[in-house]
Amino acid sequence: MADWIHAVNQAGSSPSMQRLRLRIELRKARQAAGLTQREVAQRMEWSPSKLLRIEAGEVGVSVNDLRSLMQLYLIDDASTVESLLNFARGSRKMPFSEYRDIFGKWFLEFLSMESSASMMRSFQPWVIPGVLQTEAYAAGVIKSSSSDRFTEEQISRMIEARMRRKGVLDNPQASFHFILDESVIRRSVGGSAVMRSQLHHLADVAESLRHRVMVLPFSCGFDPAATTAFSLLEFANDMPPFLYFERTDGQASTSTNESEYVNYLEVFWSLESKSLKGARLVNVLRLLAEQGGGNSLESLTSSMKNI
Repeated sequence: MADWIHAVNQAGSSPSMQRLRLRIELRKARQAAGLTQREVAQRMEWSPSKLLRIEAGEVGVSVNDLRSLMQLYLIDDASTVESLLNFARGSRKMPFSEYRDIFGKWFLEFLSMESSASMMRSFQPWVIPGVLQTEAYAAGVIKSSSSDRFTEEQISRMIEARMRRKGVLDNPQASFHFILDESVIRRSVGGSAVMRSQLHHLADVAESLRHRVMVLPFSCGFDPAATTAFSLLEFANDMPPFLYFERTDGQASTSTNESEYVNYLEVFWSLESKSLKGARLVNVLRLLAEQGGGNSLESLTSSMKNI
């Protein structure tokens, strides 16, 4: 246990990292003690849902409750106890927690992980990824999908949160790789002026070389793996990887299962091998921004063989 405590201490004081590792280790400690969730809940005189929510990372754990859990799990090493207590104290204020009235728990968990990731690989078959959206494009997406369920004030806060997310791209120790289906850059959101600005912004990010932007062309044909949006997140200092995937019905799930993560990583690498990228993509995005959506990527790239 001392090794992962050192890793988390080295990783800094990110609330999301501390809660993630705390919840994983508490689950391991419970299993090592040979206790079921129901048995722990009974001994702690909790409702079964309380422990489920702690181990799922939906809620933090108080210092007093953590002390009782550690006694139950026979965790008595002084340095381990103190480190776990510090993690519990530091994980109380999660990033974006002030938006819990408008975002679901899975998306909030993803936002907290995204803000701490050292590497993210993301595939998006429907819209521009959130951290790459301009404010006008974000407003178009959010208003079209949320206007019947949220007030104007809530929609304004959603746009605000999306603009805050863009700050992760400025982290010099983080690398983000994005694959977009061709339909994403050809689907109009907010009108031609909004799309022109959005496409130039994508080109700027791709041209900066700090992060990778790629596009999967229509010419690749149908790929069953290219029908679900997903993001793969990795963290510094041997922290467990994190998988987030979305469905067309708006629901989402998260996972820290490493074999599932590897399966999606192989899917990402397969899509990456087929995608348009680099300087050619930058030029195609700028040309598409000026010409509009009339030509496919295949026709645009064939007309630019000398680029």
